[in-house]
Amino acid sequence: MLVLVFALLCSVPTSAQYGTLLDSTNVTLSETQIAALERHEPALRAILAQVDIQAMTYLSDSLRIKGYLAAPKHSAHLPGIIYNRGGNREFGKWTDEEAALRLAKIASWGYVVVASQYRGTAGGEGREEFGGAEVNDVLTLMTLLESYPQADASRIGMYGWSRGGMMTYLALARTDRVRAAVIGAGLADLLDTLQRRPAMEHEVYAQLVPQWPTERLRALAARSALYWPAKLHKRTPILLLHGSADWRVHPSQTFRMAAALYAVQHPFRFVFFEGGDHGLTEYREEVDRLAQDWFDRYVRNQQRWPSLAPHGR
Repeated sequence: MLVLVFALLCSVPTSAQYGTLLDSTNVTLSETQIAALERHEPALRAILAQVDIQAMTYLSDSLRIKGYLAAPKHSAHLPGIIYNRGGNREFGKWTDEEAALRLAKIASWGYVVVASQYRGTAGGEGREEFGGAEVNDVLTLMTLLESYPQADASRIGMYGWSRGGMMTYLALARTDRVRAAVIGAGLADLLDTLQRRPAMEHEVYAQLVPQWPTERLRALAARSALYWPAKLHKRTPILLLHGSADWRVHPSQTFRMAAALYAVQHPFRFVFFEGGDHGLTEYREEVDRLAQDWFDRYVRNQQRWPSLAPHGR
């Protein structure tokens, strides 16, 4: 059972700090929900028996932000993982079901997992900017983990998928506290996406990016890690995952991102899945094994990255 449940449902006191957990509610799935989800995760009942899930509200930039927290029952001093979701606004938002499928599974590996809906989503305050000010909503989760009694905030990993990959890159340019990251089908070049999917301009970019279109090119480049790989903190090894059949984020973005990371000697590994879709749904078990091994190695066990200098026979 989670140890602390805060119930600050009234006005936020002036002494409240960013990252403060304002309130949380236990998530309980119905038998019908569990039975439906078992088609995607046969081990779900066993996972839910080990893990508590809470829907939460926390403070970021004086805004009430919605999110989820999942943690193993009766455990302490666990490493943490921040999971950055894909989509924008209500599309791709976390639900109780998605939290059970994704966050609870990672928590069952022995981690305290936190995830933001990003500002303006699911009843949260503010307005998201698709890689703008809501990056603070991700970084603030490190402060939340510091105050959470089960978590060891000196060991934090980050997991991002699709747009969440963009959020992970942006976060890694601003902090050296993330010991390892996993990025699946990560958005690394918004200009490339605009060329390949022109509808993204009026459906997403023009609606969310501030000062569009006057800051159009500058704003997209500022959100595209492919143009500034040297800004990513090199103490954070990155596992890149992508499928060859992804139509949402073209696989070439991750190929070029891998080349850019190699050029600046940033530690990374790239696994490319033949015929894999955007979510790598055909390879879910393998993806989970790779991600768990990556986090266990570099976050939980804090192993050092091998030498990147040429060596050997």
